Amino acid sequence: MKYIVTLNGKKYEVEVEKGNATAVYVGKAEEMTTAAPQAEAAPAAAAAPAAAPAPAAPAGAGDPVKSPMPGTILDVRVTQGQTVKEGDILFILEAMKMENEIVAPKNGTITSVTVAKGASIQTDQVLATLQ
Repeated sequence: MKYIVTLNGKKYEVEVEKGNATAVYVGKAEEMTTAAPQAEAAPAAAAAPAAAPAPAAPAGAGDPVKSPMPGTILDVRVTQGQTVKEGDILFILEAMKMENEIVAPKNGTITSVTVAKGASIQTDQVLATLQ
């Protein structure tokens, strides 16, 4: 079955065969011709939920502490106004079934916490600010 997928504003056509977990990149949808072979029809896959937009800039002053990867916040170990030392664990982030510690990059005070336990986050999303 063929699908049109939009990635970074560009449309691509992908082909997925029934019983096969591998998707094959076919090319840009704008460049595709109707002469491409058609795969046997498979049941329609459930559409993935749209990613939540990144939150607005944090209210706290200071340097942002960003997520290195997408995932889910399992634990928030800091609060606004808390003093932390470099290397202190600020958050536990679950990504690809692994727990990752997000640590303070420097000594300072947490000026804002922008995520809560259970939040789904994206790469480079601001988790807190540190001054």
